Amino acid sequence: MIHHFEYNVSDLKKSRSFYDKFLKQLGWKRFMTHTDVIGYTDGMLKLFLVQVEKRFATKKFHRKQVGLNHIAFRVGSKKKVDVFHAFLKRRKIIILYGGPKDYSAEYSEGYYAVFFEDPDRIKLEVVFAPDVK
Repeated sequence: MIHHFEYNVSDLKKSRSFYDKFLKQLGWKRFMTHTDVIGYTDGMLKLFLVQVEKRFATKKFHRKQVGLNHIAFRVGSKKKVDVFHAFLKRRKIIILYGGPKDYSAEYSEGYYAVFFEDPDRIKLEVVFAPDVK
């Protein structure tokens, strides 16, 4: 089981504003706030955002380079994906691939997701994925 993820951000203040709202929608809570690190948890998994040194803050992230492609957050129903999509639209957050849709053909039966980007263009996903038996 994975304990936590940690990734670097170019502007911790901007990312905090984004992640506070986004993760609250999914039931996560911020449990740590330091000058250069913020931590969130859903009760089991932890996510840490770390402010990069200024000299690295100008380098842009792209998911097609070596390293992280995206992070997916699981929800309990398609309706929750749709509700989250409405949250993204209200906040004018960049939504990828035309919004939520069924990806059963690409991934697994019943896979329904919406993809979007954080302020550093890190791709994020909210997904309903029934357990595969």
